[in-house]
Amino acid sequence: MTQVETKVKALIEDTIHNLGYQTYDVIYEKEGKDNYLRIFIDNSATITLEDCEKVNNAITDMLDEKDLIKSQYFLEISSPGLERRIRSDEHLQMFINSKIEMNLFKAIEKKKIITGILKNFDKSQITVEVEGKDISIERSNISKIKNVYDWEEI
Repeated sequence: MTQVETKVKALIEDTIHNLGYQTYDVIYEKEGKDNYLRIFIDNSATITLEDCEKVNNAITDMLDEKDLIKSQYFLEISSPGLERRIRSDEHLQMFINSKIEMNLFKAIEKKKIITGILKNFDKSQITVEVEGKDISIERSNISKIKNVYDWEEI
C-alpha cells in the first residue's frame, strides 16, 4: 500500500466501520491521464449501489477537507467482487487454503500465471500447492494476486 493509500484508509476506516462496512482495500492509481481513488467496501451481505452511495456521501467531505491527494481524482466506491485483488498480508490470511492466481514478472517452469491453493506466506515468499506439489514463489516476482472463484459451485 502506498503512503497516500495508507493515509486515506486511516482517515476513512472508522467512518466506514460505523456505517456497518469493512474497508477491504484502498487503491490510488493512474489510468491514462486520470487519477482514481478506489475504495472497496465489504460486509456479510451483498454490497448494493445504495451502500456505495452511503459510503461516498459519508467520506467525500472528509477527503476534501484533509486534502491528502493534491491532484484531481475520481472517487469510486465499490464491492471488491467475487474474485478479489490480494494486496496485503491480511488479504492473504483470508484466503489460506483457497485457490489463487498469481501473475509473475519472470516465468517459473515456462509459466507467467500460476494457479494453486494458497498454503503459506511470509515476508519474502508465497507458497501454493499446484497439482499436489508445493511451489514457493518470491514475492518480488509477483505482479498481481487474486482469489479464484469456483464458478462450478453455482
